[in-house]
Amino acid sequence: MQSDLLVHLRRARDHADLNYREPLDLDALAAVAGLSKFHFQRLFTATYGRSPAEYVSLRRLERAQDLLRATNLTVTEVCHAVGFTSLGSFSSRFRDLVGETPSAFQARYAGSGAPHIPGCYVFMRGFQESASQEKPTGP
Repeated sequence: MQSDLLVHLRRARDHADLNYREPLDLDALAAVAGLSKFHFQRLFTATYGRSPAEYVSLRRLERAQDLLRATNLTVTEVCHAVGFTSLGSFSSRFRDLVGETPSAFQARYAGSGAPHIPGCYVFMRGFQESASQEKPTGP
């Protein structure tokens, strides 16, 4: 693959990482990459081993696991906070990925670990995160 195409794909992937809570569809991600949606779909899937929709869904579910473990938000609040619009779809995908329901996952962590972060703080903070936080920076 040409390295300039990889740059475009990374731009779209980084956009998905930062904006997973927003409605992201193939057209939007392809536009960020500056590619036609069908070409983008093929290249993204070949490069990252999953479709753009699967990637966004996985990112949302990873963040949902963090919120269910560390906050006192309800499953419904977590569902909407990570960008799902349907509690049924969220629960089904969560169960497929994690192997248990979001409620069971949350209950498993309810009594262990550090005190939970109040949900109001999570919403007030606005989910401030960035790709730069995920990558180590120099001194």
